[in-house]
Amino acid sequence: MNLFLDYLIVIALFVFVALPAAIGFVRERRIDRQLRDAERGEAVRRDPHGVARPYKVTRRSYPKGWAKA
Repeated sequence: MNLFLDYLIVIALFVFVALPAAIGFVRERRIDRQLRDAERGEAVRRDPHGVARPYKVTRRSYPKGWAKA
């Protein structure tokens, strides 16, 4: 019984230490995916039910440029 509790404590501590890193990794992947889609001009809009619906992102063109010469 003590051996089981020892293993359980070690696993719990490992999860306690590794969980924030795993959450951060998943969050970074989501941000990277959003940036990649924005570069391609694509975006995904999610409706209240969680279904992803793609839509096209349009960029405005500035005829004279943004910098004043």
